[in-house]
Amino acid sequence: MASDAFIADISRHVWDTKYRHRDGARILDQTVADTWRRIARALAAAEPGDQEARAAGFYDALSGFQFLPGGRIQAGAGVDRRITLFNCFVMGRIEDSMERIFDHLKEGALTLQQGGGVGYDFSTLRPQGRLARHSGTIASGPVSFMRIWDAMCATLLSTGARRGAMMATLRCDHPDIETYVDAKADPRELRHFNLSVQVTDAFMEAVQEDQDWPLIFPAAWLDGDEAGGTVERHWPGAGGNVACRVLRTVGARDLWHRIMRATYDYAEPGTMFVDRVNEQNNLWYREHITATNPCGEIPLQPYGACDLGSVNLTTLVREPFSEDAHLDDAALRRLVQSGVRMLDNNIDCSGFPLSAQAEQARGTRRIGLGLTGLGDALIMLGLHYGSEQARSLASRTMRIICHTAYRSSIELAREKGPFPFLDRERYLQGSFVRSLPEDIRSGIAEHGIRNSHLLAIAPTGTISLVANNISSGLEPVYAFQFQRRVLEADSTPVAYDVVDYAYRLWREEHGEEATLPDYFVNALALEPRDHLAMQAAIQPYVDNAVSKTINIPEDYPFERFRDVYEQAYAWGLKGCTTYRPNPITGGVLAGGQVEQSAHCCTLEREAD
Repeated sequence: MASDAFIADISRHVWDTKYRHRDGARILDQTVADTWRRIARALAAAEPGDQEARAAGFYDALSGFQFLPGGRIQAGAGVDRRITLFNCFVMGRIEDSMERIFDHLKEGALTLQQGGGVGYDFSTLRPQGRLARHSGTIASGPVSFMRIWDAMCATLLSTGARRGAMMATLRCDHPDIETYVDAKADPRELRHFNLSVQVTDAFMEAVQEDQDWPLIFPAAWLDGDEAGGTVERHWPGAGGNVACRVLRTVGARDLWHRIMRATYDYAEPGTMFVDRVNEQNNLWYREHITATNPCGEIPLQPYGACDLGSVNLTTLVREPFSEDAHLDDAALRRLVQSGVRMLDNNIDCSGFPLSAQAEQARGTRRIGLGLTGLGDALIMLGLHYGSEQARSLASRTMRIICHTAYRSSIELAREKGPFPFLDRERYLQGSFVRSLPEDIRSGIAEHGIRNSHLLAIAPTGTISLVANNISSGLEPVYAFQFQRRVLEADSTPVAYDVVDYAYRLWREEHGEEATLPDYFVNALALEPRDHLAMQAAIQPYVDNAVSKTINIPEDYPFERFRDVYEQAYAWGLKGCTTYRPNPITGGVLAGGQVEQSAHCCTLEREAD
């Protein structure tokens, strides 16, 4: 690939400021091809065999932005610095004592400092105003401690740390759930956190049936004189089902309305359908998941890590904008095979901020391979994003990626051995694994599998921008032309004219005055149901999760907005995130377009 691989100035800028290798003032990556070569050689160094041949194969996959490793890999592979090559982590369960809370704060700071985003479940912290059984101290509640994390993150950013993405979750039956849901109504509160509610099946049933909903906390963690009945619940950090004290009761529909109203008014919190996440977890037999990475595409056990990479679908469209336009399935399979091997090697190449993170990553060898550029690829194929044909193509493509990835991982297990935490018999009983073709299940039974999980759809905002501004992840094109402000290396803001990749190609063929075909549709022109349906079309072939922002028009009625989340639950999704322009989180792009910033963060701190 020639040194002029960039056709967009902003793409060159992002590569130069985020991913180009420098040693002080000395530039080591003269071109983006040098960056691809550096990454390929670094990941091939984990191979036991011919590393030069492997590096050449990896370079072929990386060249032309065909396979896009996660941002941590692009920035750090082959660089002699103390940074992690993993995008994000879920941190350890927070024990409810002052000493352990601040131990976990320190762990989070060390992880953020090395470039990893962090996710936390704060459900283990006592509700505000309650006494501890042994110390007699009064709790200030989860949200108060989240403010300490938020301040820590802001402080690290002020020192020049690369990113500050954090995710918090809280159970829908925690007594402080209302305080948590309302927290970001104040534009000064928790600005470095994305928030999500752990929504259980029992809660959704209570909403549907208009029942009372108990707010509870483990009885053993409260003062022994607390009044109220008890119920059995599987509580994080409690070692399974435990007796939980009912501290008060609310109407399920009232609480659901409050969650929906907060999300409608200021874009948070999102929802994590936590029972579904655990039911479909390949490691159901050894993990209970209650948190995700900052953008939600990887639900993780404590100290779990995200190892991400995406196939750029725009590079696989042959004869674009013609009647013969099609996706090259053979090339797709080759990229997936290379991508699985690269991401698996990354586990062995990376350092980790904490030893517990290394233990989990090497024990599960979890990876998250996905796709990006779907919105542009559909346009290049002449398909409207909201059409059944587009969803069918996306579903078929993700099925190829899924099955190819699993077959590749089985071959890696034959060559290098399966992941250490594999219990072959119980793994094969998992609901997702049972849905796979017979040859894959037979292969796992005979040879094992190298990686516990293989698929995730990440937002990919920055790495897609580097690849000449292709659409991000499975999202539709956000806007075809606009101005975007980014930061120079010295933190000076600069504005760039940004043109969508597929739009630029079409204009080059047809001229500036030609009328766009109707399949040129952007995110704001689609119905929310179209967004949701695309997520649902892809989810069956994703063993981790899908990060998707459903764009909601500002004038969309609240009653219909609630239906989006209820439909997401009915369609079997693992979570739902929406964005409606609002005074608290909305920023305006040139031309009157509203830039979303609530969940996928900004270019300076997003999780890719």
